[in-house]
Amino acid sequence: MEENYTIPAQTRIGHVHLKVANIDRALKFYRDLLGFEITTTYGKDAVFISAGGYHHHIGLNTWYSKDGSPPPASSTGLFHTAILYPTRKDLAAILRRLLDAGYPLTGASDHGVSEALYLNDPDQNGVELYWDRPKEEWPSNPDGSLNMYTRPLDVHGLLKELD
Repeated sequence: MEENYTIPAQTRIGHVHLKVANIDRALKFYRDLLGFEITTTYGKDAVFISAGGYHHHIGLNTWYSKDGSPPPASSTGLFHTAILYPTRKDLAAILRRLLDAGYPLTGASDHGVSEALYLNDPDQNGVELYWDRPKEEWPSNPDGSLNMYTRPLDVHGLLKELD
């Protein structure tokens, strides 16, 4: 086995598949609130959803979790699913939608390379909604490495994108 293997630069994470307690409740969040579209269902126990007609970005299933409870916060598992929006205005639009729906955020951060909103789905799976700044605007250290940080997001400034 080659010791210095590097994954190809064009590699992307294609989808995430989440165990949920209730498909209808999960769809109210992912489809009705966030706007994903159903691409296919597998009986009453699973549904695939996507943005823009991809076969699926998110799979939701109750195969092992029907009516289950979320794992304790101190257990291992997925920290969050990150959903990348194409523009800052798109992120502002989903923020407005969340605020209008009274859906609680767990955080909002400026990371230098991106701006992000954090929330939990109905099964307490973490969700990050974000947009990336253009790469040429990413902050860097004197040695050229990224200088990512976590600062409070200017939510009011973000919402001005919709004016």
